[in-house]
Amino acid sequence: MEMLRYEISNAFCEPDGLTEDQVIQLSLQLEDARQQTFDDLRLWKSQEKVPEGKQPLDAGFIDLPERQLEEYRQQTQESELGQIMAAADQLSQIVDRVVVLGIGGSYMGARAMMEACCHPYHNQRDRSSRGGRPELYFEGNNVDNDASQGLLDLLGRGQCGSELGQQWGIIVISKSGGTLETAAAFRHYLAALDKAVAGDRNEIARRVIPVTGASGKLFELSEALGCHRHFKVPDGVGGRFSVLSPVGLLPASLLGLDIEKLLQGAVAMNEHFHTSPINQNLVLRYVAVSHLMEAKHLSPVRVLSTWSKKLEAVGFWYDQLLSESLGKRECGALPLTVVNTRDLHSRGQQHQEGIRDKIITNLVIDQWEREPLKIGTSQYDQDGLNDLADKTLIDIMHAALLGTNQAYRDDGRPTTDLILPRSDESSLGQLFQMLMLATVVEGRLIGTNPYGQPGVEAYKKNMNTFLRESVTAK
Repeated sequence: MEMLRYEISNAFCEPDGLTEDQVIQLSLQLEDARQQTFDDLRLWKSQEKVPEGKQPLDAGFIDLPERQLEEYRQQTQESELGQIMAAADQLSQIVDRVVVLGIGGSYMGARAMMEACCHPYHNQRDRSSRGGRPELYFEGNNVDNDASQGLLDLLGRGQCGSELGQQWGIIVISKSGGTLETAAAFRHYLAALDKAVAGDRNEIARRVIPVTGASGKLFELSEALGCHRHFKVPDGVGGRFSVLSPVGLLPASLLGLDIEKLLQGAVAMNEHFHTSPINQNLVLRYVAVSHLMEAKHLSPVRVLSTWSKKLEAVGFWYDQLLSESLGKRECGALPLTVVNTRDLHSRGQQHQEGIRDKIITNLVIDQWEREPLKIGTSQYDQDGLNDLADKTLIDIMHAALLGTNQAYRDDGRPTTDLILPRSDESSLGQLFQMLMLATVVEGRLIGTNPYGQPGVEAYKKNMNTFLRESVTAK
């Protein structure tokens, strides 16, 4: 398997860059943080009492890919992975559209995989061009009145000439079922689905697939609906670490993505993280650069500069991962996702000449899926592009990346390049696992528990209090 690459030479610049010696001097602390990550997994698996300072301890994501693939090798169709594939195939056969309801980690990974690996206009293509797979939409991640009703309008319209027409279904994802945004959306979309199938309870049971905990409100509701299939959010796996669980794998499989390759990519990254020395370890080198920029140069802003539109949602997924994991105790970096070359014409000026508080990581695709699109010749050469007729959009993108890195380096603004071999399942599996491991390692390095999100819980509590008070006042 071709592995991700991480190039940091452009981070070694003056005045606001790093030195290789600074990275080397961090080696003992990095090794200790890596060992703490191993200890987290060992402690979680042993079922020992977790020390108060490490609660919660959601380390189950670390070896989840290995466990899932091993179960699949041994049990195939009876394994959870086999059941996910079967459920996705069955739902694809009976519906033409699926709404994924979830918020935060319950949908962001699935959206990232869809945008990175599928045709950029997947939902606008006809069914045969989609490989017989349904359109996929995401809701329940906000309480936007008009957006939600707009999707309900779309679901009720149907496609002209499609045998499945108005047939649609729901994947609802919530560990507890108590998250208000998703619960309210499920009530709306379930009512619309009930109307679409004329109250046929068996049809509802076939078309609704919950991904939830072993108990809780959504579990109880799925039991009442008699859902034919449901999947469990694994124990010890927090929402933002759940992309390689049924939370992300079910929507990915529904889209026809190879979820086995996705997990194999994650396993390869785990092996690299466990065995590679510090000076060659992508995870530890990434943590070193990120941490040192914040500690040595007071640069808490981390720009994930994605050099493809299809990677923007990957950046949004990482924004949540980093923010909720390390944004505690008045510490933690501020993530920012941009897309280039688009955002060079908006944020680029600030990055070039604004406050020196950033480390920019370029997320780059090495080999593009489609044939390079040449500029070509034209009888209308008023734009002067005939001189570049043989150049392609890929050439322009590469030149823009090199030019931007050089401009930033000349001004002493550090950048690094995180290079994906391709925008495919195995590369995405590696990337997801690398960034999740790096986030945990950095948490242990700075003494912050990377699990749990107490700040988010506060807003939920306050929101529910205000809503209940307004009901009582009436």
